[in-house]
Amino acid sequence: MSGKEMGRIESAFAKNWISTEGPEISDFEKKLQDLVGKPAVATNSGTSALHMAMMAVGIGEDDEVVVPSLNFVSAANAVLYCGARPVFIDSEYESCGIDPNLLEEFFAKRAGDGKLPKAVCVVHLFGHSVKLDEIADICHNYGVILIEDAANSLGTLYKGEQVGQFSDISITSFGGNKIITTSAGGAVFSDNLEWLEKIKFWSRQSKDQDPEKIGNYYHSEVGYNYRISNVLAGLGLAQLEVLEERVRQRRSVFDFYREAFRDCPGISAQTEADWTRHNRWLSILLIDEKEFGTGVPDLIRHLSSKNIESRPVWKPLHTQKLFHGCEMIGGAVAEDLHKTGICLPSSSNLTEEDLSRVVDQVRSRSSVIR
Repeated sequence: MSGKEMGRIESAFAKNWISTEGPEISDFEKKLQDLVGKPAVATNSGTSALHMAMMAVGIGEDDEVVVPSLNFVSAANAVLYCGARPVFIDSEYESCGIDPNLLEEFFAKRAGDGKLPKAVCVVHLFGHSVKLDEIADICHNYGVILIEDAANSLGTLYKGEQVGQFSDISITSFGGNKIITTSAGGAVFSDNLEWLEKIKFWSRQSKDQDPEKIGNYYHSEVGYNYRISNVLAGLGLAQLEVLEERVRQRRSVFDFYREAFRDCPGISAQTEADWTRHNRWLSILLIDEKEFGTGVPDLIRHLSSKNIESRPVWKPLHTQKLFHGCEMIGGAVAEDLHKTGICLPSSSNLTEEDLSRVVDQVRSRSSVIR
């Protein structure tokens, strides 16, 4: 927390706007539009934002949506919510995101068969943008909708511009561990105002206009309880004020690790391409087990025994039981990144003492250094 949140929350309470209506929501959406450059609708989570974004672009029963296999499950779950099928595609090493070359090859084959997917959902993984120009061009050339999942990526820039504005529709998340947080929350962005109006309608349980004008509830289609609360929007307004500070802090955490492990055999830091500003939401390091002397699972268990939380890079979705039978394009890169990648503590408020303790414990597991 920045210390500015309580004033915003108290303001919402003082005005007695504590549910899913109120001025803080409107202000929050306006600030988000200023940041991303597209109109926004605030939601109660990034996953609900993804679900409605996919509904808005017309994804439905038996459609196919391309999603990265190396990712958290939310995007693929949103595909399933729509009754559609995910098609998984491999990553490339530079961004850890969807490989444009594989996407082009897949589209060319599917176009020949007359079976193009309905959409592609790219994910700016860990806060590093994908190769947006290449992927957007491929989608445009084949007439396929592009969705940006920027859940991890507020403060991430692509060629100097905030990600989330390079697609037909995009989302972000303000979950509890994101770079800025409303404890739970998200948003959808698009220039298509009809889509956004529909999303706002769905997010309020799809309440139709009351022809009797007496307060009856009329419903002609399924709705969802997906709107953000005014209190949490107030929290978000305060958090947006410190976004650039949080990016600076997260990048500083990563820089500390990179310098501390520079002389350590078998540890390399996730790179940052020259076309992006990585917000370093998570600090990712790659472990070469042979050179370092131990693998990622052993290192995670050791850190946990010292009360230091770490994580592996996402387990590829194509390897998981839930998605058995789904098509996978490639897979070797995603599996390699999962095997070799580790997410070290990345919080904005870590002290130099905290970071030094993490570094010391990581180095203690290297048989080369020992």
